[in-house]
Amino acid sequence: MSKLSDILSNDLAQTDALLREVCAQAKQILAQLPTLPVGGGSPPAAPIAHSGGARAALNEYLTRFSPGLAASAGPRYFGFVTGGATPAALVGDWLASVIDQNATGSADSNAGALELETLALFRDMLGLPDAFNGAFVSGATMANFVGLATGRQWLGVQAGVDVAEAGLAALGPVRVLSAGAHSSTVKSLAMLGLGRQSLHRVAALPGREAADVVALAEALAAAPGPCIVVANAGTVNTCDFDDLAAIAALKDRFDFWLHVDAAFAGIAAASDRYRPRLAGWEMADSITVDCHKWLNVPYDSAVALTRHLPLQAEVFRNHAAYLRGEVEPGNFLQLTPENSRRFRALPAWFTLRAYGQAGYAGIVERNCDQARWLGEQIAAEPRLRLLAPVMLNGFCFAPVEGDAAALLDRINATGEVFMTPTVLFGQSAIRGAISHWATTQADMERVWAAIQSVLPD
Repeated sequence: MSKLSDILSNDLAQTDALLREVCAQAKQILAQLPTLPVGGGSPPAAPIAHSGGARAALNEYLTRFSPGLAASAGPRYFGFVTGGATPAALVGDWLASVIDQNATGSADSNAGALELETLALFRDMLGLPDAFNGAFVSGATMANFVGLATGRQWLGVQAGVDVAEAGLAALGPVRVLSAGAHSSTVKSLAMLGLGRQSLHRVAALPGREAADVVALAEALAAAPGPCIVVANAGTVNTCDFDDLAAIAALKDRFDFWLHVDAAFAGIAAASDRYRPRLAGWEMADSITVDCHKWLNVPYDSAVALTRHLPLQAEVFRNHAAYLRGEVEPGNFLQLTPENSRRFRALPAWFTLRAYGQAGYAGIVERNCDQARWLGEQIAAEPRLRLLAPVMLNGFCFAPVEGDAAALLDRINATGEVFMTPTVLFGQSAIRGAISHWATTQADMERVWAAIQSVLPD
C-alpha cells in the first residue's frame, strides 16, 4: 500500500473524530461571531511542514489562515449586502456537503424534486405566480447572466435568428437599457458577447437612482428594434426601486425583454409592509434573487427565474447521448450554465421550511428598522450627512468635512463594523446594508458608537 493510501485509510478510520473536531471548531466560531472583529485580511503565516492527512491540514489551516478571515457571517458585517446563515440553512448546507449530490435533476436522485419544491416555496413567499420557472445558480451575477442570456435568445426570435446556434454575428448589435444596472449585469453583458457598450444608460429621477420612466419610453421609441430593459428592485447605494409596474406597462407600446434585478431586495416581498415596492415584477420576463444575501443561506446561492423555459433551454441545452435531453422543469442540466451543480437548494429548503414567510418578514422588517434607526443617528450628527433617505435596509452617508475614504478606513479599523466605499450622485461616500438575521439593537448601538469614536472633534 502506498503512503498516500495509508494516509487516506487512517483518515477514513478517524473520520468520526475529525468531524467532531471540526464541529467543535464550528461551534466556537459561531459562539464568537457576535464579538469577533468584523474585518479580517491579515496575511497568512509561512507554510509549515506537516506529516500529511486531514488533522495536519486542519491544524495548518487553524494556524495560518483562520485568524485572517473576516467575520462576514456575523451580525455587524454591513458590506456587500451580506447575510449570515440561519441555523436551519447551516444544517442544510452541512448535509449538502455530506450527501454531495450532483443536482442536475437526473433520474438517479430526487434532488431535482426537492429543488422544484424549494422554488415553489420561494415563489409563494415572494408572491410570484407559478408561471415562473427557476433554477439555483451560484449568485446574482450568474442569475443575471441566465436572465440576460435568455433575453438574448428572445431577441434572436424577434429577428428570426437562433442565436444559440448561429451566434451573435447573426443577430447584430443589441441595445440594453437601464438607469442603474448593477456591475454584475455589465459583467454579464461582457461574458455574453453583447459587450459592455451595449448598455445605454437612461436618466434617473432627480435625486434618485430609480429610472425616469418617461426617459425610458423615449429611449425605447428611439431604439432601432427590440431591446432588453434591466430594471432594479433595490439599488446598492440607496435601496431604490424602479417603478416596475410602469415599466412593464410600456410593453403595450414597445417590444422588449424585461429583466428585473432584485438580487437582495426581492426577499423584501416576504413582508406585507415592503411587498408593494415590488409591484409589477410579476410581469417581468426574468428575475434575479440572491439567496446568500437576505435569505441568509451560506454562499454560494441565488435563483434565476424566467417565464420562458423553452428559450432558456435553447441557450443551455447540453447534447450528449448519455444525458437526459428533455426540456422540463427539474432537468437543470439543460437549464443552467453548469453541467455539475452543488445541491444548493437544500439549505434554502431547510430555512424556508423552518421559518416560512412570517419568519422572513420578521427578518426584513427588523433589519429595515435597524437601518432607519442608524440613518436617524447619522442625520442628527452635525459632522455627518445622510446622502439619501433610508428606504429599506441600506444607508449611505459622508462626512461634512474631510475625505469619506479616510473616515471609512478609521471606522472599519475599529473592528466593530465593516462597510464599503461608493460614489453617490458624484460624491464619495460610505455605504452599508443590514441583512443578517441575528443583528440586534445592541449591535446597532455598537456600530454607532464605533462611528462616533473616529469622528473628528
